Amino acid sequence: MPEPRPVPVSTPPPNAAVRRRRALLVGGALGAVLAVVAGVSAVGGWTRSGPGQAAAPSSDGLRHTSVEVSPGGCGHGWTRPQPGKQVFDVRNTSGGAAEVYLTDAKTGAVYAEVEGLGPGTVRRMPVTLGSGSYAFKCLPDDGDAVTGPTVRITGGTAGSGPAAVPVTQQDLIPPTLAYQKWMQARMADLVSRTGVLRAAVDRGDLAAARAAWLPAHLVYERMGAAYGTFGDADAAINGTTAGLSGGVRDAGFTGFHRVEYGLWHGESARSLRGAADRLDKAVRALRDSWPQQRMDPADLGLRAHEILENTVQFELTGRTDYGSGTNLATARANLDGTETLLGYLRPLLKTRDTGLTGLDSWLDRTRRTLDGCERGGRWTPLSALDRTRREKVDSDVGEVVERLADVAVLTDVRRTA
Repeated sequence: MPEPRPVPVSTPPPNAAVRRRRALLVGGALGAVLAVVAGVSAVGGWTRSGPGQAAAPSSDGLRHTSVEVSPGGCGHGWTRPQPGKQVFDVRNTSGGAAEVYLTDAKTGAVYAEVEGLGPGTVRRMPVTLGSGSYAFKCLPDDGDAVTGPTVRITGGTAGSGPAAVPVTQQDLIPPTLAYQKWMQARMADLVSRTGVLRAAVDRGDLAAARAAWLPAHLVYERMGAAYGTFGDADAAINGTTAGLSGGVRDAGFTGFHRVEYGLWHGESARSLRGAADRLDKAVRALRDSWPQQRMDPADLGLRAHEILENTVQFELTGRTDYGSGTNLATARANLDGTETLLGYLRPLLKTRDTGLTGLDSWLDRTRRTLDGCERGGRWTPLSALDRTRREKVDSDVGEVVERLADVAVLTDVRRTA
């Protein structure tokens, strides 16, 4: 996958999680996953309302309840609780912005959420509620969380909409550390396979170099969740010509794709030795520096989505093909990387993501689709796919990307106090 990629920071600034969630909601690649209900998006198990939306008129046919958001009046106004589909018109009467959750009063699970609610503004919070105990939680930007009164609903014949317990930074530390250890183990394979590629170029065996290029590149492509932590090393190892005025002749074009271009465009082994040596040194430097790197736990779930989002943007468009015609092999490696990361996140997702079984089914389907593009160790170039197969690849990977948006949202760190 090419740069640029977001670089995580060790200590997110205040409200960083809010900005990440808002970016998810407005991102074009995620538009199809937003199930719009009365003008508000429902993502990842609970309802979310983004900034800038006005309160809904009661002519929508749903029951509306005006609810106050303030340190001294969180949740006030909900005095006639009833089950079923309904809308809370959430009004911020305080002097500062706040987030608002509608929670299960016993477990803290979130049914609905409004972000960045400015002072004096009103936004809609549509939700379906069954019998149970509920409470609003108001989280001012510059103050402690305030939980409103518990409201009990009885007589509901149907269950409530999906809810999930917020994920905390502490929840994400164990899977992040485990993933970093997995990455460390992959570094040895990356160095070994890149060394085989460099050695083939050094001895002038271009056929062997072409055979060694893809196995080495795919090891790197399976490491997708850590690219942000790699920093400048990612550009040195897997950079493209994007932003380079000299294109493929630019001195800044280095790494796997520079070697790929030369191997499939008739360059001599002698002319490629420098590029292969620089790639080998960059890979070794990454291996040596990795034990000192620290991934940001708050970004782990977002990375699970970004890996295949980048695949759609760069691999399935052919933008990273410099002659080998192996974009579909790269897409398959990216799928492997996604599934590896999901494995570490699965303990958190099993109790939060109601769509996890469906995601697993689509991952299996997409794996079979991509595997069907390889025969006897040779991958079909994108340009050689007929329309039916191309549409199937695009639709299957796209569906997985949409479903992974839920993972990114559910594992985003939220305030609880």
